[in-house]
Amino acid sequence: MYSGRPIRNSNIAIGCIITIVAAICIIADSFIIGRDNFFLVLNADLGSFADIFFAAFTWLGDGVVWVPVAAAVIIYRKRFLPLLISAIVFSTAIAQLTKNYLFPDAPRPTAAITNMQLIHTVKGVELHTAYSFPSGHTTTAFTIFLLGCLWIDKRWIIPAGFIYALLVGYSRIYLAQHFPLDVGGGMIAAVLTIGLSVFVQKQWDKKEPANRIHRPIE
Repeated sequence: MYSGRPIRNSNIAIGCIITIVAAICIIADSFIIGRDNFFLVLNADLGSFADIFFAAFTWLGDGVVWVPVAAAVIIYRKRFLPLLISAIVFSTAIAQLTKNYLFPDAPRPTAAITNMQLIHTVKGVELHTAYSFPSGHTTTAFTIFLLGCLWIDKRWIIPAGFIYALLVGYSRIYLAQHFPLDVGGGMIAAVLTIGLSVFVQKQWDKKEPANRIHRPIE
């Protein structure tokens, strides 16, 4: 249950700012260097350890990661269930609607780059070919990072959470599943998700008298 301790709102502000700045840099480089060229630079083979590490780490951006997050919220931050549910719904909706309806023809790297010899792939990883923009794993990871900035009032959450989310995003490039442009799009989607989810939580706090004893999200 929420203890009533104030939320360090500067954490979420800083988290959103560095996420937006990083996303803009990634998207800008994708156009300056070229979508395919930027991908090939970041997709370079880093060895067998990196193959194993990123093949495993990428699962921290999969939908299943919401299970332990939800369990932690139910145990320690039950008041924020509306925020959590909204984050899951909005992050999924934004990513999937964009993939399927706004950019349904966006190819994955292995479909867009004809010379497969240029692409580093990891054995055992199933390669997708369509619905590339934005990266759903990146959206999920950065949404969780920003939720952590809201829920944890310690400064360490900012670098630790950002590194976690960025590594998930990079894993999608390293595993040849997404372009850097897709990762940048996922980061922006996460910021939009948090903005919408915080709005929902605020409305919930206003309508639930029992919640008014707690400090609201400002």
